[in-house]
Amino acid sequence: MSGSLFVVSAPSGAGKTSLVQALLNINPQIDLSVSYTTRPPRPGEQDGKDYHFVTRETFTIMSARGEFMESAEVYGNMYGTSQTWISQEVGKGRDILLEIDWQGAEQVRRLFPECISIFILPPSLQALEQRLKGRGKDSAEVIAKRMAAVREDVAHVAEFDYVIINDNLNEALRELNAVVLSARLRGAKQLARHQNLINQLQQPE
Repeated sequence: MSGSLFVVSAPSGAGKTSLVQALLNINPQIDLSVSYTTRPPRPGEQDGKDYHFVTRETFTIMSARGEFMESAEVYGNMYGTSQTWISQEVGKGRDILLEIDWQGAEQVRRLFPECISIFILPPSLQALEQRLKGRGKDSAEVIAKRMAAVREDVAHVAEFDYVIINDNLNEALRELNAVVLSARLRGAKQLARHQNLINQLQQPE
């Protein structure tokens, strides 16, 4: 029996993190993959929960060993996903969600072509800029860089299996959860999960 691997990407400020957290709150059958990063923790972030925070030297060593399913440099910081952990959890039948950028998604698709990829779009450029400013976490210079990167991010939207417009969080959450549920109900996966039931129903009376 195997679970599904979901890859969720979005431009910075599209509300991806809030949407993913809301999904985890309502769907206990899916786990979030915790990435490794060289960036320092933000206020309130916990090592091992939000990210595995490591030095650039440690990250480089792990990368050289081939431990990452995907890795990328974003705004000067390195991010990577543990290939071993993902394979183990999916093999146990767990659904795993990866919250990564389009570059990482591209790498994951090569190694794990059966993954299900989802791209989150903001309702408009204006809404995106307002969200970035409203977070109060980044300087004006960083916000300008993030806005400039949106065009490149969105250029890769056609590479994804599903696209969700995050205008209303509850509506976007409903749509994201629908993708997860539909993947879980695929014939091959249901046959594997419920083989005993299917055998029983086929027994002659």
